[in-house]
Amino acid sequence: MFFKLLIEALKVKQVRSKILFTIFIILVFRIGTHITVPGVNAAALGALSELSFLNMLSLVSGNAMQNFSIFALGVSPYITASIFVQLLQMDIYPKFVEWGKQGEVGRRKLNQATRWISLFLAFAQSIGITGGFEALASAKLVPNPNWQTYLMIGTIMTAGSMIVVWLGEQISDKGYGNGVSMIIFAGIISSLPNMMHSIYEDKFVNISSDRLVSSIIFVVILIFAVLAIVMFTTFVQQAEYKIPIQYTKLAQGAPSSSYLPLKVNPAGVIPVIFASSITAVPSAVIQFFSARNQDITWLSKLGNLFVTTTPAGMLVYLLFIIVFTFFYTFVQVNPEKTAENLQKSAAYIHGVRPGRETEAYLSKLLKHLSLVGALFLGFVAILPILAQNAFGLSNAVALGGTSLLIIISTAIEGIKQLEGYLLKRKYTGFMNK
Repeated sequence: MFFKLLIEALKVKQVRSKILFTIFIILVFRIGTHITVPGVNAAALGALSELSFLNMLSLVSGNAMQNFSIFALGVSPYITASIFVQLLQMDIYPKFVEWGKQGEVGRRKLNQATRWISLFLAFAQSIGITGGFEALASAKLVPNPNWQTYLMIGTIMTAGSMIVVWLGEQISDKGYGNGVSMIIFAGIISSLPNMMHSIYEDKFVNISSDRLVSSIIFVVILIFAVLAIVMFTTFVQQAEYKIPIQYTKLAQGAPSSSYLPLKVNPAGVIPVIFASSITAVPSAVIQFFSARNQDITWLSKLGNLFVTTTPAGMLVYLLFIIVFTFFYTFVQVNPEKTAENLQKSAAYIHGVRPGRETEAYLSKLLKHLSLVGALFLGFVAILPILAQNAFGLSNAVALGGTSLLIIISTAIEGIKQLEGYLLKRKYTGFMNK
């Protein structure tokens, strides 16, 4: 279906230009991911390949952190700043709440504030990551560690992050798909060959002939399992709960009823990314102090709570996913604003009074949907980790759940955009007749 839709869309000159422009921007980004920051020995990161925090940063940065490139931060500071600004709009910071109600003008002000916040976060994050990896790496990550070197590294990485955000905005404005998602999507796709190579080394290199058959069976089962998870994930990501609504004031010829669609997983993939980051940061900090104070036993026990390969770590990881799913669902869908918008549109939910009762009804419904979404996200995120522990796979596979969710979400969004382009073309052709 996707390839048929893509072939049909490529026949349209406008769509073809957008896709080619997107490919060009992604190519520029991929070139930048191979340019190492001056004054850094990127080979020192090889000793930290098993660190979950490094793997998580590589995922969000589009696989640019492995080379400690100028684009190593990727869109991570911008994503954090965007979520921070969304939180401030929830009756926390009055100025942002006011801007959120000003339409297009307010949206521009919020975007400008997001860029400034992401600029500050990018500089702080670049200095912190460089200093942290310098302390953890056995070889010297920074050959000449002084304030001038750290200032230069921070400035270059911050500028690189802002360039990546700008590239993403160009894709959103002139290209195909959501820019931020497409950049992360391209990085994940580029890392798939290395992931498959690691599975090949784990299961086929230096094995006896009697284990060859079992390895082949394992790969076949793995392929069918991945296909089943892709189908299940695609179904849940597209599933909607339709709330029937009716209108009291109608224009002539307008329908008297409609529905309000709510996704079964309203939070999307953000809770998994947040949970991965939250568990990865303490793990890196604890590992840093453990390396300097090896006699502290309680520190290593505390570290096990944030290592997702241990049972306790998986439980903590799952709890974080559930908490962030409930939290981010209400960030994405505000029951108070939704009830207010329905009332302004002279619409109401069948059997529910407008106003506070509608808000309470939506809040209760969102809690139920959040529970379903949290269980779904937890299942998809934990399953690759269980497979890693059960079959002795490398840590690269442990992030497969997060990667899979991002790939599928971006693909679904891309398909819908292609369908929108083709539908617009049909309407344009109809109007021109």
